[in-house]
Amino acid sequence: MPSFKAHLRDESHTAALGVALARALLPGMAIHLHGDLGAGKTALTRALLHAAGHPGHVKSPTYTLAEPYQVTIDGQPVTVIHYDLYRLGSPEEFLDAGFREDFDGRNVCIVEWPEKAEGVLPPPDLRVILAVAGTGRDVELQGSSALGSSCLQRLHFPRIL
Repeated sequence: MPSFKAHLRDESHTAALGVALARALLPGMAIHLHGDLGAGKTALTRALLHAAGHPGHVKSPTYTLAEPYQVTIDGQPVTVIHYDLYRLGSPEEFLDAGFREDFDGRNVCIVEWPEKAEGVLPPPDLRVILAVAGTGRDVELQGSSALGSSCLQRLHFPRIL
């Protein structure tokens, strides 16, 4: 499957990647965000949501576990659901909350800390791996389905910033 790597020098470059991803998104995508605390997962998601047309505040769903946003992708109204599973005690809590039903082929589901729901979380179309590198971040995007590969083909972002 295709992949993409880049170095993001600072938060403005993380935001620029979020804008590029918003333009490349396809309805129905599942995106898993990997990285340590402070790696930029929420900052990337916030930039993506604003670029997709959400005009208001984008908060981290650390305590609510999920926050839905209504945006337009390719002229279609789409719900983007941002999950932060850091506080899950077990994968069963993901199922008990009814989150699996959100992965319906229409919503875009962006999941921080996907390993907390391992075994019950639907597989991603796109994996985003962020790692602190000096004052910036290294990022790798991995397409893991036809939808994820299409997203990467649509992505217009310089590999080196």
